[in-house]
Amino acid sequence: MWLLVDAGNTSIKWAVLAPKAEAAPVPLGRWWQAGACTRPQVEQLAAAWRGMPVTSVLISNVAGAALRAQLEQQVRQAFGTAVPLHWFASQPALAGVRNGYREPTQLGCDRFAAAIGAHALFPAQALVVATCGTATTIDALTADGRFLGGMILPGLELMARVLATDTAQLPPALPSAPPQETLQDRFADNTVDAIISGCIAAQAGAIDRALALHARAQAPMSTPRCVLAGGAAAWIAPHLALPCERVENLVLIGLQVVANEGGARC
Repeated sequence: MWLLVDAGNTSIKWAVLAPKAEAAPVPLGRWWQAGACTRPQVEQLAAAWRGMPVTSVLISNVAGAALRAQLEQQVRQAFGTAVPLHWFASQPALAGVRNGYREPTQLGCDRFAAAIGAHALFPAQALVVATCGTATTIDALTADGRFLGGMILPGLELMARVLATDTAQLPPALPSAPPQETLQDRFADNTVDAIISGCIAAQAGAIDRALALHARAQAPMSTPRCVLAGGAAAWIAPHLALPCERVENLVLIGLQVVANEGGARC
């Protein structure tokens, strides 16, 4: 059984794949066990994993060498040295996606995994994949699986936090949950709402622009579908000009696709 790990800048998500049934593959996004922790809680992972019948581990890590070393230590504490540990990395082609980055290995491995996951969930469709986390990444794929490239901007919470910390008189703005009122049909009449409205407009505007750009490139072949993932997706989805597909744990789904192929070339 595979243990999949998505190690990001803020949180670490993991899932253990269910054993394959003889008649049909396990549906994408269905796990035997799953969990998450914040980066300061990484030392708790070995205890969470210990005793699980894991035979291989596949990790996507975008948070640097120090976290990589911590994750490797947790894997070894949980499973010893007999369980193979694979580090997922971007490459020219994998699992139906061809990487169009000028230097394919420089593409963030989380973006590559998300592209693989989205292409597997929505095959033969042009896609814009927006992952809204600490950073917001917005990437374009053709219907036949070519990763064209994308955009990177500060995430929603990071935008709001920078305004609070790097200006003299602007307050922290984002509450713990999206406001009931979407703020999309009026101008804000107070500072907190103005910050929220501006940051959301920047996020949604970038996604809408990517959709329009991709639609022009794809016309008349297909209309791109928007796939939205990440912790801030609930804030941004109501403000998009077009409907979107919300997907949880898209990076883990991409790793699942790769693991289903035997972890080839990881």
